[in-house]
Amino acid sequence: MLSIETLILIIGILLLLGIASNKFSARAGVPVLFVFLIVGMLAGSEGIGGIEFEDYSLAYGIGTVALCLILFDGGIRTPYSSIRSAWKPAGVLATIGVFITALITGAAAAWVLEISIWQGMLLGSIVGSTDASVVFSVLRGGGVNIRPKLANTLEVESGSNDPMAIFLTIGLIQVLSGEVPFGFGLITLFLNQIVLGSVVGIGIGWGGAWMLSHVRLEAAGLYPVMASALALFSFGLAAAFGGSGFLAVYLTGIVIGNRRPVFYRGILLFHDAVAWICQILMFTALGILSFPSRLVGVAVPALLISFVLIFIARPIAVFLCASWFKFSFRELTFLSWVGLKGAIPITLATFPMLAGLPSASLMFDTVFFVVLTSALVQGWTLPHIARYLKLEVPTRLPPPVTLEISSLTNVDGDIVDYFVDESCQATGRMIKDLALPEGVVIALLVRDEQIIPPQGRSVLHSEDHVIVVLRPRVRALVDRIFAHREQLESPIPAELEFPLRGSIKVGEIEQFYGLSIDTDNDATLDELVRKRLDPADVKVGATVRCEQLAFRVRELSSGGSVEYVGMTILPQTDPNNGGEAKSLGSQ
Repeated sequence: MLSIETLILIIGILLLLGIASNKFSARAGVPVLFVFLIVGMLAGSEGIGGIEFEDYSLAYGIGTVALCLILFDGGIRTPYSSIRSAWKPAGVLATIGVFITALITGAAAAWVLEISIWQGMLLGSIVGSTDASVVFSVLRGGGVNIRPKLANTLEVESGSNDPMAIFLTIGLIQVLSGEVPFGFGLITLFLNQIVLGSVVGIGIGWGGAWMLSHVRLEAAGLYPVMASALALFSFGLAAAFGGSGFLAVYLTGIVIGNRRPVFYRGILLFHDAVAWICQILMFTALGILSFPSRLVGVAVPALLISFVLIFIARPIAVFLCASWFKFSFRELTFLSWVGLKGAIPITLATFPMLAGLPSASLMFDTVFFVVLTSALVQGWTLPHIARYLKLEVPTRLPPPVTLEISSLTNVDGDIVDYFVDESCQATGRMIKDLALPEGVVIALLVRDEQIIPPQGRSVLHSEDHVIVVLRPRVRALVDRIFAHREQLESPIPAELEFPLRGSIKVGEIEQFYGLSIDTDNDATLDELVRKRLDPADVKVGATVRCEQLAFRVRELSSGGSVEYVGMTILPQTDPNNGGEAKSLGSQ
């Protein structure tokens, strides 16, 4: 039995090795999951570390807690816009797609391993889902920058497909154990997982967001702790009632993240660190749990099963499920390739061991080998596949970074650091000509490590950092001003009024926001409004429409000139998209 001092020493060494491994994986292009698992195997009883560990219950506990916090971190970083753009294809892939993948892989596993068809289906169910922690890590930190709809689909699918895999795994274990008959009992189990997990996750998310915004805590560090407590409470409550804890904690994170609670940036930073600690400890512990000598024995059948999973089962599932959602052939091919496996399959593989099922050890070793193969083959080649399929989109380096306003009250504002390079629209322009919305203030310029107090006539140079104070609702407009000239940008939100100075010229709006206004480019918004209204009608609240734009007078000066207008982008019907409304401003 290890002493607590020795255990602390081992954990510290494993964390340091994990950090060093991440540095190595970033340079070599090897997926961090693969490296962490190898570190764990080297630290295990058959490696140089010699750590004796074969407690599947403890491994399941470590994996569950770690995945809970990793999913919560993924949830709080997922905006509603990602959900809206991807919930349909992601939902089908997370349910029917997982089922098809499990069915095909399970049939292959039963034939290759010479086990019963039910045991084969159990193995297929275990490896049927895409792992959220690996997908989040690859898409957000692996240098893969793909089209938003594609990335959103992968993230939402990986965060929501665990209930289906868990339902299939637990259901088949209960069928094999004789606890639940095949049929109605499985349907009830599935509905409980989805419905209860969703209700608990959304309910605690709304309640937790309210608490984080209205409960005054004296120490700033307690807000991230409260968020973590809400995540664990959501998981535990859903699981206690028979729902999916993983789905619940992911939904709780989504709701809290989109409600922007007090100390929001601090919560994000804290959970980013927690997610990394969880990944290192979870994958390393699962690596220690494995036995390399046993993996050699299942290498050939596991490679055959991996081949079926990667090149047959996942592609068939993707093309059958996602072809209906207007993905191109190249995008479907990429979706097929990003069926990354990770901690969820290895954690689920401990279930048969805990249940004492026949061939449980064979299934665990096979699943472990399949995960290693998936991480190495799919994870390592992912950036190359994206480039080969021409799915990468331009990225701004370095991207704008939102900083934290240090306050324990809910301040409706952000501090954003924009990097100006040669391709930026704002390069070479004076600050007074940037067409910034009302209330947006450039607080600071940083050039060559020197601080420059900004003035209206200050010219922005390439390599400048521009520190901007703004309200979150006008962030979309300011992002456009500092965007690349050739970069594809997301549409400006429709039916949201943006305040602009009356002295801003029409040409500046057209240039920075990608909008078209049928009038003289040198005319100001004040002149535009006066030209289209009778003098008696120029008053606060008066509105002028220009095709799909509306300008409302918000404030007049003492001399009667228009000081501020509110610009609203009206919904535009797209005849090629079934009559659905779309926003202007997309390139």
